[in-house]
Amino acid sequence: MLQEKEFLSGNEAVAAGVKLCRPHVIAAYPITPQTVVVERLSEMVESGLLKCEYLHVESEYSAMSALIGASAVGARTFTATSSQGLLYMAECLHYASGGRFPIVMMNANRSIALPWNIYGDQRDSLSLLDCGWIQAYAEDAQESLDLVIQAFKIAEDKRVSTPFMINLDGFVLTHTYESVLVPRQEDVDAFLPKFSTTNKMDLENPTNMGFSSTPNNNMEFKYIQHKAMLNTKEVIKEVGLEFEKAFKRDYGDLTDTYKTKDADIILITLGSITSTVRVVVDELRNEGWKVGLCKIRYMRPFPDEEISSLNAKVIGVLEKDISFGYEGTVFTNVNSALIRARKNPQTINFIAGLGGRSITKYDIHGIFNTLKKAKNGEKIEQVQFVNLKVST
Repeated sequence: MLQEKEFLSGNEAVAAGVKLCRPHVIAAYPITPQTVVVERLSEMVESGLLKCEYLHVESEYSAMSALIGASAVGARTFTATSSQGLLYMAECLHYASGGRFPIVMMNANRSIALPWNIYGDQRDSLSLLDCGWIQAYAEDAQESLDLVIQAFKIAEDKRVSTPFMINLDGFVLTHTYESVLVPRQEDVDAFLPKFSTTNKMDLENPTNMGFSSTPNNNMEFKYIQHKAMLNTKEVIKEVGLEFEKAFKRDYGDLTDTYKTKDADIILITLGSITSTVRVVVDELRNEGWKVGLCKIRYMRPFPDEEISSLNAKVIGVLEKDISFGYEGTVFTNVNSALIRARKNPQTINFIAGLGGRSITKYDIHGIFNTLKKAKNGEKIEQVQFVNLKVST
């Protein structure tokens, strides 16, 4: 098993992963900060490195509509989007998931207007958790490439047949260059089988697709769709173990924990901020603190079992999101998992990084200090905005 080391941005790592998966159709509508993904793929198609149909469409809505049509005739498909573009195709996302089309899409997480902003937070994808797509969040460029390769295999599994959204933090990850191990084409070919599905238009075996339903049977279709998403948990773990065996990188779980076994304080993260939190955990461990980190890799299906297995007196959730008028969406999901497991640690929500504001090591040290105060019995406000410049 040989892998070539390349210096790639998160966007370029996604493009490299897509190329290795040999999609039949790519629909492209550039939007900052995902533009580099479709630019690199267009260059690969133009040069002959990638043989596929490349559609430069007039909008994000058209991009997803085109891929629904392509997937409906049995093609492996890919697109990329961001922010307002993701919201523009929202109607089509439900069509894709309801039609059980295993489309793979990269989303560059970016703030939503207004105010107009091109920098990164995660409100775009988290606002669409209910659209029926698998949602994964990458920490770095290596994970971005690796998730792409796994995404096609997971989405196309007959137990799943569900579209897959891979999320990368805008600019912080999409435009940051790192050393990335890129697998050989023959090894990816051995790992990822050719796309085959019975959920397609076929003159030899005609089937009804894209149909309407009545109250007499609509709920049953939605139940089957829900069960497929739950089945995805098992498939994610199976594919992750297969990927580790093939490429020596571990993806056998929906979360990734770090120094949590004896921790009395745990901070939960999503996306690229995880790397910085891991450094702070090491620093505090050296000072004698019992702290740990839990990275959520998949928001859908939600890793309720993994979250409820955390044993800490205080759990913080750091997220680049707010559900206005209540709390962060990740926090809501975490609390639900803990309550369903009849666990009752003190939980605190830290809202940070909205509109691309930096989250520094200093900020994270402050978060752990707040969690320590909560552990020691101080009354702490449950939802806190980090590094806020206006008085509350």
